[in-house]
Amino acid sequence: MTEPVDGLRLTDERGRALTLTSGGVDLFRYVYGPWDRQLESPRPYFHPLRTLSGRLVSLYRPWDHVWHKGIAWSLPNVGTQNFWGGVTYYRDRGYVQADNNGAIVHNGFDSISGGDDRMAVKESLTWVASTGEPWFTERRSFGALLGRDGWTLAYATEFTNVSGATVPIGSPTTEGRPNAGYGGLFWRGPRSFSNGRVHMDGRTGGDEMMGERGTWLAYSGDHDEVDASSTLVFVDDGPSDEPVQWFVRTGIFACVCPAPFFDVVRPVEPGASLTFRYAVTIADGDTGADGAARIAADTAGVTSRLL
Repeated sequence: MTEPVDGLRLTDERGRALTLTSGGVDLFRYVYGPWDRQLESPRPYFHPLRTLSGRLVSLYRPWDHVWHKGIAWSLPNVGTQNFWGGVTYYRDRGYVQADNNGAIVHNGFDSISGGDDRMAVKESLTWVASTGEPWFTERRSFGALLGRDGWTLAYATEFTNVSGATVPIGSPTTEGRPNAGYGGLFWRGPRSFSNGRVHMDGRTGGDEMMGERGTWLAYSGDHDEVDASSTLVFVDDGPSDEPVQWFVRTGIFACVCPAPFFDVVRPVEPGASLTFRYAVTIADGDTGADGAARIAADTAGVTSRLL
């Protein structure tokens, strides 16, 4: 099915993926019917992601972490389960490949809507443990908004514990590994983005930004083959008592994750829900710290306006 959404066009490969196109460029492909092995914790993901000019800003299934796929909602330490993929970190054993890789399963789209410069999708999903039992139900919304600096991917999730037991959610850091608090909306950048620039609150750096708190973080990287750069500005767009901690790497490879479970375990009681909202503006060029701050200010609040 192909649906025009005025300036945007959305194509649905039934049972497989949604692709959003603008000006002949595929901005994203949202794979809701993944074909991954169970070891990779199958779950929906956005890849490829491109700027308005068509530059690729995501990486799919890199050899070092085959469970990394573009941008995906991924959690490694969910009680005894792993909804991240691959190995699980244990305090007394380190990384172990356990028989605990769950899956986040697409149930259906509740609605798809659009305007002259935007589109929004509402989706229902189930988190299925490695044992085959449902642990969480999820209401997910995502959409795209065209803007002056590029385009914004908005993302919101509310997931509810239906397992019948309290499920603690943490990270490898809560299990004892320093600076490994990943888990949440995780982005893996292209190989050429290694050693990119991280912008935060008027400053620019790299790996030393790991674990810093802030309402936004931007990553600028360089492309192979062309003399060009691109920037992704990540905004924590939900209500919060304090700014989120950021999981970010530049030296080993490029990745960013607003990490709500970085160094704290959150127990989710039976029937209780957790809600998160994020927005990512994808822009051509290296905006620098000042430009990233301006884009972050423009991006804040997009999820409430769009979804």
